Amino acid sequence: MLDPEGSVEHQPASSFPRVLLIPLAMLLAIAALLLLAFSATRQKEPDFYTFKVVNIRGKLVSLEKYRGSVSLVVNVASECGYTDSHYKALQQLQRDLGPYHFNVLAFPCNQFGQQEPDTNKEIENFARKTYGASFPMFSKITVSGAGAIPAFKYLIDSTGEEPTWNFWKYLVDPNGKVVKAWDSTVSVEEIRPHVTELVRKIILKKKDEL
Repeated sequence: MLDPEGSVEHQPASSFPRVLLIPLAMLLAIAALLLLAFSATRQKEPDFYTFKVVNIRGKLVSLEKYRGSVSLVVNVASECGYTDSHYKALQQLQRDLGPYHFNVLAFPCNQFGQQEPDTNKEIENFARKTYGASFPMFSKITVSGAGAIPAFKYLIDSTGEEPTWNFWKYLVDPNGKVVKAWDSTVSVEEIRPHVTELVRKIILKKKDEL
C-alpha cells in the first residue's frame, strides 16, 4: 500500500509469534526435565543390591558391595534340624566359589520354631567356630510377614516364594535380580549347579573383556 507521498507503507512486524516463544521454551524445558526424571526412575529401579542392611556386628552396610557377583541369600538358624547339613554345605560352597565371584549371605532368623534365640555375637561365634563360616553374616531379622526387612520383601515379591521355615535359599545374579528360590528341604548340593553356572558366566565375561 502506498502512503500519500507514494512511498511503500511499512507494517510493524507482528509480535504474536515472539510472545509464544517464551511459554513454548518453558514447555520444552519442562518436558526435558520430566524425561530426565523418568529415565532416572527407570535406572534406579530397585534390585537386591540397592538395599542396605545391618551386619552381624551392628554396622549398616550397603548390599551394593556385592554387585557383580552371585549371591545365595539364606535365612539361617543355629538350632534347626537343617543346621548342620546346611552350614557345612554353605561353607563348602563359599570355599569353592567365593569370595570374588560368589558369596553366601546369611541372615539369622528366630521366626520359625524359635530356633535362633541367641544374640548376634553368640550366633556369629557359633557359625565361625563350629563350621568355620567365612561368608558374610548379618543381624538377626524377620524374613516373612509384615515385619520382613525390605531386602527380603524384594526377594519374596520377585519369586512369589515366602520363607515358611529356616534355610530358605534365594539365588541372586550379578545384577541383583533373583533367579530362583528353594525351600529348606532342597539341599545346597542340589542347587550347586545353578550357582556354578552363574559364576561360570561371570568368569567367561571377564575373560572376553580382557
